[in-house]
Formats: sequence, structure tokens, C-alpha cells
Amino acid sequence: MLFSEYYGEYYACVSEILSEAVEGTLTREKIGEIAAKQGFGESMLVIPANLRNGNWPLVTPDCKTMIRHIPPHPVTLLQKRWLKTLLLDPRIRLFGLTDEGLEDVQPLFDPGKIVWYDRYSNGDPYEDEGYIERFRLLLEAVKTHRKTQVIFDSHRGAHNNWTVIPYRLEYSSTDDKFRLLCHSKKWSNRTLNLSRITYVRLWGTFDPDEYPVPKLTNESLTLEITNERNALERAMLQFSYLAKRTERTGENTYRMTLHYRQEDETELVIKIISFGPLVRVVEPDRFAALIRERIKKQYRYNLT
Repeated sequence: MLFSEYYGEYYACVSEILSEAVEGTLTREKIGEIAAKQGFGESMLVIPANLRNGNWPLVTPDCKTMIRHIPPHPVTLLQKRWLKTLLLDPRIRLFGLTDEGLEDVQPLFDPGKIVWYDRYSNGDPYEDEGYIERFRLLLEAVKTHRKTQVIFDSHRGAHNNWTVIPYRLEYSSTDDKFRLLCHSKKWSNRTLNLSRITYVRLWGTFDPDEYPVPKLTNESLTLEITNERNALERAMLQFSYLAKRTERTGENTYRMTLHYRQEDETELVIKIISFGPLVRVVEPDRFAALIRERIKKQYRYNLT
């Protein structure tokens, strides 16, 4: 949002047109081509017309410009402060990114001041040197198709030493944990929490055609939301990462259809339960049954 407001589609489109004008290669036809390629659907009507009638006095009728140099895209101080804030997140540093060049820039806010209300507090140890080293080895294994030896403790306390075929690292915002998705000899597909992995060693490369990545299964889910205590706004924020359609169905009720990966179903169940009676599963029945089972499980757990 911040970056798109500074250098949005219109800015990028006009910038390319002016660059062509500075180079002396701009024509009326090229203005239309750039607007069609770079802009929105209505850009073909807006940009050429405003340049042509002088509302935007940047290009003369013969496609010349008084600008001498190609328009630069300098990063503003506000953008630098936003980047500095992001780079303070220890999860970004796992990928080897640093704030080099931004040492003197003040962040917009301190990420440590954020209170997460929908996240478990026992997240991964992102600043542990051993964890960082193992994360980067696994990231390299995924990128370069390397067989990998991993030693880890299961949630039942069993000590395991496996050679696996890693194909993806994924992050759970609810659990605040990274997971390794891989093929193993014993099980075709496995998901390992990185915090349980204590040793990583890379072996030779493998042919990715021999170990195809499982196709993601997409599912859909329809919810009815009663808009009390900002439930609609919270739902829009909570499920902002999913493709969805929302429509108003009553004075204070809305229907939201979400599209999600089946692998994310458990996490989605937990998020929907957190809304309490303000969100009801309309369909499918199978998902509503998952909600009921999860609540029963939690109830039994509280009795013990």
C-alpha cells in the first residue's frame, strides 16, 4: 500500500512514457501501447487523453518533452523507515537480509510493541544461532534439490534420524513456526517442525522429476458473519491472505466465501473458533463437523 501509493500504476505508466520521450522514441501509438500494457483497464482512456489535451502538461503534441532526464524512482524516507521496520523482524533475517544501508534510519515503530492476540506464544527461536544455521541449510536444500539428513525429536519424544527429500518451507502465523515439507523413505509426505530439528546435513542432489511436489488441493468454505464487535472487519483482516467473496445478506449479517488449501484446514478451524458465536459455518457440513470436533476436544482437554 505504502509503495503503491508512491509509485502506483499511473506513475509507472507515465514514467515509461516520459522515458521514451526523453530518448526521442515516443509516438502517439506507443503512448497507447504503454498505457494498455502498464496501466489498469481504464488507463487507455485516461492517460493518453490527459497527455494529449494538456491536462498533464508533460508531453507536447509532437511527443516531445521538456524533461531532460529519465524520471528517477528515489526511495523516500517514509519507505526507508518502513523497510527498516520490516528488517527488524527476526524472521526476515533468517533469509540473510540485513539493514545494511539503513543504519541511520529510524524504524516507523518497534515490532516488539505489537501484541498478537491470535498467536501461540511458544514460537520458533528465530534468534538462536543453531536454529538460523539449520534454517538456512534447509532453505538451500529446497532451492538446490539436495537430499538432506535431519535428526529431530517427535512430539512423543522419539529420537529420529532420517534422510529426506525437502520440497518446501512454510510458515504458520497462528503457531509462529516454520515447517519443512518433505518426502521420506518411510512416509511419502511428512511435515516437520523446524524447532524440533536438531541436526541438518546436506547430501547430493536429486532429480526433482523423480520426486514431484504434491499438488495443492483447494477447498472452499462459506461463513455467516454477525457484525457485532467489529466481527466483519476482524474477519476481513484475519483472512486477508485468502481469496474470498463477501456480500451483505441482512441488516447486520454478511456471507463470506473463502478459498483455501486443504493443508491449511486445521489452522483455519482454530481461527474461525476464535470468533465465537459471531461466525457460523454455512457449508460444507464436513467443515462444520471439524469445528464441533475441535470444540469437543478442547472441552475434554479442559476437564483433565
